[in-house]
Amino acid sequence: MEQNHISKKKIHYTISNELFSYLQKYDRVNPIPLRYPDLLRFSGSMPVLDKNGKDTLWESVVYPPSEHREVVQHLTEIYALLKTSGDTHAIEHLTVERIDYCSFGNSKPFRIKIINKFNDNHDYFYFKIPDASRVYGLEIEHILSPNRINYFVDKFSLIEEHIVGIPGDVFLSRMTMNKFNEIRIAKEFVKFNERCLVRLLGDMRAYNFVIDKTEDFDDTQYRIRAIDFDQQCYEGRKSIYLPQYFKENNPYVEFAMKYFNTEVVNQYQQEERSLIARRVKTSRYRLTDLVNVMQHDEISPFAKVKSLRDDLAKHYNDDVFKGCATMGALLKQSLLHTLDRSDRNLLG
Repeated sequence: MEQNHISKKKIHYTISNELFSYLQKYDRVNPIPLRYPDLLRFSGSMPVLDKNGKDTLWESVVYPPSEHREVVQHLTEIYALLKTSGDTHAIEHLTVERIDYCSFGNSKPFRIKIINKFNDNHDYFYFKIPDASRVYGLEIEHILSPNRINYFVDKFSLIEEHIVGIPGDVFLSRMTMNKFNEIRIAKEFVKFNERCLVRLLGDMRAYNFVIDKTEDFDDTQYRIRAIDFDQQCYEGRKSIYLPQYFKENNPYVEFAMKYFNTEVVNQYQQEERSLIARRVKTSRYRLTDLVNVMQHDEISPFAKVKSLRDDLAKHYNDDVFKGCATMGALLKQSLLHTLDRSDRNLLG
C-alpha cells in the first residue's frame, strides 16, 4: 500500500487579482463590515469540550465589553449576507450565541454560532483566512460535486456556511451503536474516492468529510461530503488524492472489499465519472473560466507539480500530463479524461 505524507505546513497562497475577478463575475465577492483580523482582537478564551469532556481543539473567545456589541451586530449582518442576500429584516430575531476559534489548520477558522431568540434553533458559519487553494476547492466542489456550496470572500476574509453531516470519524465510532447499510456506505465511499481523484482534492481523512444521511421510503441513503478544501491541487503524490489510502478510512475500505468485486468497483467508478462529465458539460463556461485562471496561478511548489504529473501520467497511461507546468493544467487534463474524445474541446 502506498504511504501518504501530508505536508506539515501548507504554504498559504493569496487570492490573485485574476481569481478575485473570477469570483466577482460569479457573485462570490461581498464587502463586509468586519474582517478576519478584527476577530483576532479577543481578550480571553476557554477550551470547548465535547459531550464526553474531551478537548475539541476549539476555544470559545470573548471580546472587551466596548467591542462585544459591535462584533455581534456585524457578524449577524454577515450571516444575513450569506443566507438572505443581506436582507437584515429576515434576521432581526437572530443573535450570536458563541464565537469559537481554532488555531490549528491552515485557515485558522472562527466558528460563529447563530441562534434564533424565539425558538433556540441554531446554525453556524465560518470566518477564515482567504487562501487560494481553499477557494479553488470550494468552487470546484460547487461545480463538479453533487453538492452546492454557499460562500463568499473579500480581500481579507473568507465566509463559509456550515456543511451539515456526521463527521466521518464520529460515524465510525458510532457504528456499533447504530444500524446502517454497509453496502450503501461502501458504494458512496467508492464514488467519493473517485471524485476526489478526478478533481484533485487531497487529504480526505475521515475527520475531513461528513456523512449526510437521508431517509428514503425503504432504507437510508448516504452521501459523503468534503468539508476541508485546503489540499485542493497541492500535494505531489497521487495517493493523497485517494481517500482509500488513509488509515483513518480503513473501515470504509473494508466495507468495499467485503461486498464488492473488481467489476462492481469499476461500475461505480464509471458511474461517478459519467456524472462528473455531465456536470462539466452543463457548467462548461464557468468551469472554463475557472480553469483558465487556475492554469496560470501558482498554488503549489513546482516540485510537487512535477511529482504529481508523473504519477498521473502513469495512472492514466497518458504522457500529456508530463507537459503540464501547473496544478491547474493537471486538473484540466484530469477532467478531460472524464469526457469522450468528441467533447474534449469543451474546456478550451
